[in-house]
Amino acid sequence: MIPDFDQQGKAETTAWQPEVNVPAILLENVSKSYGRIFALSNITLALNGGVTGILGMNGAGKSTLFNILMGKLKPSQGSVKLFGTDPWKNPAPYVRVGYVPEHEKMYDWMTSYEFVSTFARLNGLTRAEAGVEAERVLEFVGLSDVAHKKIGQYSKGMRQRAKIAHALVNDPELIILDEPLQGCDPLARTTIMNVIRELGRQGRTVLVSSHILQEIERITEQIVILHHGRLLALGNLHAIRERLDQIPHRISIQTPTPKQLAKDVIDIDEVYGISFPDGQNISIQTHNLAAIHSQLPRIIVENGHTVTAIDNPDDDLASILGYLTGGGGK
Repeated sequence: MIPDFDQQGKAETTAWQPEVNVPAILLENVSKSYGRIFALSNITLALNGGVTGILGMNGAGKSTLFNILMGKLKPSQGSVKLFGTDPWKNPAPYVRVGYVPEHEKMYDWMTSYEFVSTFARLNGLTRAEAGVEAERVLEFVGLSDVAHKKIGQYSKGMRQRAKIAHALVNDPELIILDEPLQGCDPLARTTIMNVIRELGRQGRTVLVSSHILQEIERITEQIVILHHGRLLALGNLHAIRERLDQIPHRISIQTPTPKQLAKDVIDIDEVYGISFPDGQNISIQTHNLAAIHSQLPRIIVENGHTVTAIDNPDDDLASILGYLTGGGGK
């Protein structure tokens, strides 16, 4: 039973049972427009279980998609269903949803324990139940040791974990995280990534947005790519990469002996070109990144090369978007 409100504001309870064998999220031909400008255009998508990365550059439509899923925006056309129910007709599915927005002011004068337990009380738990639940989710996100420290004294990564704990107090089956890694230091990113992966392993449906490909790669292989409000690609990241094998890629290696290293890699079948941007770098051109990377460590070690950095400049989100839209890589 969940509270609902009639037009006079009086609370009433409405029994709701989710449909069985339906995806947690189902969007059919969803668009959101502002006059002639489309923030989302004709999105059809079904997601259920595990972690899905929502990738796109700033302005791609990621936050608009999340706001529609959370009922903050109504689509201009198309249908949205959560657990088989249209939330605009019945908001009951939101009892099974946890949401962490990208921007949100927090109560810096509260401890994370107070912050989370208060929200648990608002979800109908008794004071004792809320305390137990707060301890559980704070332990899950790794904040038990600082649970009674004021949020205003937290680092960015700790604040993000407190927000995630806050979203988990109703034990949601669908969790939506809008740019949860933004502004976090490397250690905090790793901790949050581990939390997200564990939520996916538990069978929950988790959506994580980012504009950084390498972040999502460390969390999941299942991705959705949005570009200018359109669904550009959907599926396994490695499968999408395989479709791009015919596209030339570069491997940049920083070494004090680039010409000597070039002599050792030039005979690799997958290498079709080598250039020297400067006296400390070599750029290898290939159609098969995996094949080159599988052989580079042996070549570097066996020939005694000193390498200070290896980078794939054509392997970021901007380049993949360029390839998928026919605009070419960087």
